[in-house]
Amino acid sequence: MQIGQVAARTELSINTVRHYDEVGLVTPSARSAGGFRLYTEADVDRLLVIRRMKPLGFSLAEMRDLLDALAVLDDDVAPENERAEAAQHLRDYRAKAEESADKLRKHLAYAEELTELLAARAAEAGGHPE
Repeated sequence: MQIGQVAARTELSINTVRHYDEVGLVTPSARSAGGFRLYTEADVDRLLVIRRMKPLGFSLAEMRDLLDALAVLDDDVAPENERAEAAQHLRDYRAKAEESADKLRKHLAYAEELTELLAARAAEAGGHPE
């Protein structure tokens, strides 16, 4: 797939996909004869992991570390000690993701309370809530 297709599939901008290539998070699996980036399904899967991590406040280094851990766990011939270390990283990042998701849910609840308050006040003032 070319970068435009990947951007559409992942709902990331082309610039964001390029940035992740430049920082080494998701390097295209190939290049066309004309030098265009070419991505595989595995590359798209990596980008989707990153897309899920970004709103949870993970740093680029943490994203790289988690992607590396997932790659180790996907490698059937990886040494057991590397697999154990990768599994521990996954547990640690899961805990961080749960904590961040809880915080986002709380913030979403505040935002919903505010929109309800504003709709009620607009209705009281003669406006038309949507």
